[in-house]
Amino acid sequence: ACRILGLHLQELEDWNCCGSSSAYSVDPELGFNLSTRNLSLAPPDRPLLVMCPRCLHHLRHAHLDMQQDPRLRRAQERRWGRPISPDLEIMHFLEALVRFGLDRLQKGSVRGLNGLKFVPYYGCTLYRPPALHRQKYYQAEMENILTALGAKPVRGAFNNRCCGSFLSAVRPEAVTPLVNEIIGSAVSAGADCLVTSCAMCQLNLEVRCTAANKLPIFHFSEILALALGAQDYEGWFTRHLVDPRPLLEDRGLLGLPPPLPTVP
Repeated sequence: ACRILGLHLQELEDWNCCGSSSAYSVDPELGFNLSTRNLSLAPPDRPLLVMCPRCLHHLRHAHLDMQQDPRLRRAQERRWGRPISPDLEIMHFLEALVRFGLDRLQKGSVRGLNGLKFVPYYGCTLYRPPALHRQKYYQAEMENILTALGAKPVRGAFNNRCCGSFLSAVRPEAVTPLVNEIIGSAVSAGADCLVTSCAMCQLNLEVRCTAANKLPIFHFSEILALALGAQDYEGWFTRHLVDPRPLLEDRGLLGLPPPLPTVP
């Protein structure tokens, strides 16, 4: 999708896992240090683009802590032997697309999403907690982007309920009711599918659902790439537990011509 849009991304060299929920639960200091190491590797003159909501949460939290306590930042700089910019911009991929421009996204769209009715499932992490000052954007970015590409957001579903996260690995019986409620609310609202911003949410919503009426679950990047004309979608969709291809074929979203030239 980024290649089609002409966005040039450079992977952060020698990055490490942020620790996710596990490290912070067992050893908060370790989790904090994992995040500050990544921040020390980030070039100060360009945004740090993050796809995973949990990574985004930990990176922003660590950065905010160091902004509020310069001594803490200096201690981490000594730990890693590198400066950490207090002005580093850390943004989610959705924010980058909004900044790119909805009009430009529309111009780059090859497959209009033909009124595909979707629940924008943000989950519980992306725009929380309030201290990170992201709540004002809640329930806006994904809807705006996919609406610009021709889809139709569905209201009334549980789009910010926790999916159970990594509890799914140790207490799946506790996660299944959460997932069934989320899926059930989307079905009741008349949705064709759910679109997530989080790969962990996508996994749980597919793996742990035992409801009779199931819906396809897409990661946001899949729908974006499909709308922009990507041709290698068969490889993605065969990995889904709920096959999305019948829905997409019904909407005329598969097998269309190759993409238009890169968006200027």
